[in-house]
Amino acid sequence: MASIRIDVVSDVVCPWCYLGKARLELAVAEIQDDISAEIHWQPYQLNPDYPPEGVDHQKTLADKLGGAENVGRIHENLRALGREVGIVYDFEAIKIGPNTLDAHRLIHWAGIEGPEIQDAVVTALFRANFEEGRNVGDPAVLVGIAAAAGMGEKVIAALLASDADKDVVRQHIAAARHMGVSGVPFFIIDGKYAISGAQTPDVLADAFRQIAADKDGNRKDLN
Repeated sequence: MASIRIDVVSDVVCPWCYLGKARLELAVAEIQDDISAEIHWQPYQLNPDYPPEGVDHQKTLADKLGGAENVGRIHENLRALGREVGIVYDFEAIKIGPNTLDAHRLIHWAGIEGPEIQDAVVTALFRANFEEGRNVGDPAVLVGIAAAAGMGEKVIAALLASDADKDVVRQHIAAARHMGVSGVPFFIIDGKYAISGAQTPDVLADAFRQIAADKDGNRKDLN
């Protein structure tokens, strides 16, 4: 069976990233009989300058997007796309626009424990923000998500109270920007192929098949 590594550059407050995750899962399910996909989540911050306590999300978003009417149109489109893949966006429930550095630290630590735990944490963070209106910049929320995923509650609480791995996360974000990532989601396959945006499952699946076929052809040429 062919195998590929997929690094997903993402931010947990990006609605397109949540959509991209759901579409990625459908694409991976489509190719799973022939291709093994190992998924790793990489950090990106859309709003790195937000303070630790966050901002008034609704007001800040309206200011950024040219008013509540524009925000409503964008959200309605996202709701329709979300329904196609089982996401129930509740944009009105989001009160705090968080700084996501701590959320990315949690994702980093989850990745050390393994891909399945990391995936569970990423899913829970997206759901908490977009479907439950919870503040994913709040350490208590993050500790709860970690515990639900099987991570050590006291360990994560202590790590979040420290500066552990803040520089590591920032370095990963800087590396992504240096590669030319200016929007998310951004998919990097085997460290050399890139797909930008929340592409549909068929587009992603076709790309993964082509990359896997190219790898197989290169191996045969070497032999």
